[in-house]
Amino acid sequence: MSKALNGRGQLRPETRERVVTAARELGFHVNMLARNLIEGRTYTVGVLTTDSFGRFTIPVMLGAEDALGAGQISVLLCDGRGDPIREQHYLRTLLGRRVDGIIVTGRTTDPRPSLGRDLPVPVVYARARSDHPDDLSLLHDDEQGARLAIEHLFTTGRRKIAHITGPQRHLAARERAEGARKALEAGGETMVLGAPLMGEWSERWGREAATILMRSGEEFDGIFCGSDQIARGVADALREAGRRVPEEVGIVGVDNWDVMVEGCRPPLTTIDLNLTELGHTAATKLLAAIEGHQPLEKGVQLLPCRLVTRRSTEIAPH
Repeated sequence: MSKALNGRGQLRPETRERVVTAARELGFHVNMLARNLIEGRTYTVGVLTTDSFGRFTIPVMLGAEDALGAGQISVLLCDGRGDPIREQHYLRTLLGRRVDGIIVTGRTTDPRPSLGRDLPVPVVYARARSDHPDDLSLLHDDEQGARLAIEHLFTTGRRKIAHITGPQRHLAARERAEGARKALEAGGETMVLGAPLMGEWSERWGREAATILMRSGEEFDGIFCGSDQIARGVADALREAGRRVPEEVGIVGVDNWDVMVEGCRPPLTTIDLNLTELGHTAATKLLAAIEGHQPLEKGVQLLPCRLVTRRSTEIAPH
């Protein structure tokens, strides 16, 4: 019976089906503890994050659970809160529980210390970038996402486009700015003000930056914002100044954060980072390594973003 229920052994399909049907009718369930002892696995995966708010971790974890659920694998979430000592404590805890593998994720895509290369289980970094070149790090392609945003503004008739984004110290802000610059140059345009306005990932900064842009005297009909929070602040400032969105100015954000994009007036066009798909891909690769089907690749792999259109970029009237 155990071979039939565990999918092991050389049984004919009809025989296996009869055993499974009989077990279901008798209310029989596989003893997971016995199965774990036999196979040398715990059927658990640890998720180690620095994202205390869960804004980025939850979508990644949902995607991972979708991929792992088919294998009946449980997920243990540990929040290191950006504290290296706390993270090491959770790492020891996960290894002590004999997890089959670990997914590392967090709030930023800035390079972070590797957990190490001598761990007894495979590790995948998802929306986290290990500083060790032999680790596998899966990230959203921020330059590609920025290109989508600029090209979309072009298709809606906007040509004078500014870029308002987060701190210079954050890799995501720098890569989105670089992607925007390249896309503008490819379209025969230059960025309004000649460079991005860089500040914080906040609505307040969005309002301040929009005010700076309006006071500059330079013409603009489109704004690509490095986050939805910034974009919502920009929209508020433009509206208060009497600038109509989307009639006079089109706005694109990044994140597809439902609270922000739906609360924005008007609803916000944005770049979705595909975090759930990123988590699903990370878990799929981790599971293949756990089961010995395929070793983990090395280095950084970029996954594409996608454009989600809403009213903030309706085609400008001519």
